[in-house]
Amino acid sequence: MPRIFIGRAALVTAILALGSNIAMAGGQMGGMGGQGGYGGQGMGRPGGGGGMNQPGEEIQSTPRVDKPDAAAQKAYNAGVKSLNKAKNYEAEAVSAPNEDKKNGALVKKNDAYGRALDQFTEALSNKGDMYEAWNNVGYVHLRLGAYAESVDDYNHTLALKPDLLEAIEHRAEAYVAIDRLDEAKSAYMDLFNHDRKLADELMSAMQRWATEHRANANGMRVSDVEAFDKWLQEREGIAKQTASLPP
Repeated sequence: MPRIFIGRAALVTAILALGSNIAMAGGQMGGMGGQGGYGGQGMGRPGGGGGMNQPGEEIQSTPRVDKPDAAAQKAYNAGVKSLNKAKNYEAEAVSAPNEDKKNGALVKKNDAYGRALDQFTEALSNKGDMYEAWNNVGYVHLRLGAYAESVDDYNHTLALKPDLLEAIEHRAEAYVAIDRLDEAKSAYMDLFNHDRKLADELMSAMQRWATEHRANANGMRVSDVEAFDKWLQEREGIAKQTASLPP
């Protein structure tokens, strides 16, 4: 991810250099004005003997003031709109009446996610500590199947906002997808103590993983799959027993 000041530093340097050149040119023109003009006088200020400016007087150049926070917010807002469109297309794909409509919705979904990713990345290039943008970049990567990238994005998010439970749950889903089961289990316990709804969402993701890997271990040891499945059953039982208790 590009750092926030790289492009701006180069731009400011160029502007300052331009300002210096303008100042030099202004000094030369001032000298010329002092020698010529109407009646031997310069064309400068009334009653003055100089031209546009006196020798040695520099034209002040003010570099353009960037507003990175405003630029970040604008890009972030655009990203949220694209993200919402992607979610809508995703829902359309699920309920599509035939394969053609489903495939069309999926193409639009991926395009919208791609735009959202670009826009959130632009926001972060202007404001690298914008945890909301990191959170949404992590979600986009999760939905696109870039699970390792999603984990990294959520690490950034939680470094800035450690109590963002939504990020903990989504990062855990990414953990599950790349077989990092111990981290997923730890996240579940955290969510179980703070937000049962999010804990249930993570449980569903973990159960899908277990179902898939019971049918095909996909490189995992069968004993590890069975142990994880057993843990899930135990935790699900505890969740049902305590469902009526306050979180």
